[in-house]
Amino acid sequence: MNRTELTQPAVLTVSMAAYRVLISETDIRPGYVAGHSLGEWTAVTAAGGFVLSDAVSLVRSRGRFMQEASPEGEGAMAAVLGMEFEELDEICKEVGGMVVPANINCPGQIVISGEKAAVEDVAELSKERGAKRVMLLLVSVPSHSPLMEPVCLRLKEAMEGVTIRDLSVPLVNNVEGKTIRTAEEIREELIKQLVSLLRWEQSIREMASLGVKTFIELGPGKVLGNLISRIQPGARIINLEDSEGLKAIQQAAKEGEG
Repeated sequence: MNRTELTQPAVLTVSMAAYRVLISETDIRPGYVAGHSLGEWTAVTAAGGFVLSDAVSLVRSRGRFMQEASPEGEGAMAAVLGMEFEELDEICKEVGGMVVPANINCPGQIVISGEKAAVEDVAELSKERGAKRVMLLLVSVPSHSPLMEPVCLRLKEAMEGVTIRDLSVPLVNNVEGKTIRTAEEIREELIKQLVSLLRWEQSIREMASLGVKTFIELGPGKVLGNLISRIQPGARIINLEDSEGLKAIQQAAKEGEG
């Protein structure tokens, strides 16, 4: 299950199962949706952009296209902690090979992506120039980098025969950290994010500026919740992965937080 063509539909399915529990067991409905990378597909599906079967089929194809574009062992990603974006971007430009900043996750945490050797070179240079910590990620493809350009073409073709609907609530997108809602905007976003810098920090700040005070993370783990707490201290963050999470959401609803 560590191959992206298998993990992507599995993660989407589990996350949508959590969303359906939220809808069936509470009166809570989202005012906005957002998702980190693959999670953006869940967000779009939850907001009515796809029927679930189409979303699962597309993300499985997405994962397969990504794996085929970058055979295992040729690409890599790494999280760099404690370095400013501008400085890290300059280091990426210095080394030979393809490597770029891929995710701005939260203050002090940026992910780089690209060819394995280039990522390793940037990791070493970053540590030499003051990064607090650098961690290679356990992923099989270099997402959000130009190496995914061939995937964009194949995914666009795969999406041509699939119905995408305007969303019931706005999506705060990865590429710009702005709200979008129409089917055409969604189609463009889901393709473009494969090769674009993912601006998660900006997405959360945008939602906070729109009045969001409570964030519900769907599915296993609390990675996004931890990032949100660093971006927006004081926000209420609840993870829905078990019955305790459901109880916390029901309590938040009683308290009337937005």
